[in-house]
Amino acid sequence: MKIGASDYDGTLFRQNKISAEDVAGVKAWRQAGYKFGVVSGRDYGMLMPQLKYYGIESDYAVCNNGGIIFRADGTPLWQGSIPLSVLTEIVREPGVRRSFHFAFSAVDRTYLYHESEGSWIKREAREWNFPIVKITESDIMGLPQIHQFCLGYHKPAEADTVSAAVNDKFGRWVHAYPNGCSVDITPAGVSKSQGINKLLELMGWQGAEVYAIGDETNDLPMLDTFSGFTVATARQAIQDRARAVYSSVGDMLLSNI
Repeated sequence: MKIGASDYDGTLFRQNKISAEDVAGVKAWRQAGYKFGVVSGRDYGMLMPQLKYYGIESDYAVCNNGGIIFRADGTPLWQGSIPLSVLTEIVREPGVRRSFHFAFSAVDRTYLYHESEGSWIKREAREWNFPIVKITESDIMGLPQIHQFCLGYHKPAEADTVSAAVNDKFGRWVHAYPNGCSVDITPAGVSKSQGINKLLELMGWQGAEVYAIGDETNDLPMLDTFSGFTVATARQAIQDRARAVYSSVGDMLLSNI
């Protein structure tokens, strides 16, 4: 068995669209009898409407950088957890306070506050009709199980700096992944590679060949673990860590059928 595992933003979703080549590649891969899914930092509700719109069918989804795993029908298979008491401390950090939104990912919705100019979450929610619940800081301790906390900045360098500071102070409980101008904070030990390995275990797909492809820092765990690939638009630092560079996800899939 072969498992295709593609990042979304910047990898499958490039130049604000999924190309016809990518759609054709995914279709041919699945018609060959192989499995395909997206491994993304996004919430499930932010991801799946877009895949459906572009005609991408999938066999699973690993969302929120491995923080939650879904079957093809949207049934959750596994979910990580960040202690709510730790989140109440993280949001008070000076670098974190400079984020233009605080977004907390639960199994079926996103909880949002501290939103200011630059935030893209409400815009996407309106466009793709996924649920956002507005909260205040005092509501954090009453949230349901949270498996990812997301921040947003205007420059990637600031996301890098804040990620390092969060990992230095709270690394016992969480890990912060810089992802372009975003910071994705997951439970400690959670990553895209961990998410894929957990998926293989839960689905009984152990021993399958994994064909992972991504373009950013948060993709490196799966690229390193599975000797993965990247796209030509990725930064040179990511290309240097990849087994090969392809023009698109579709190109990678078609080349490995």
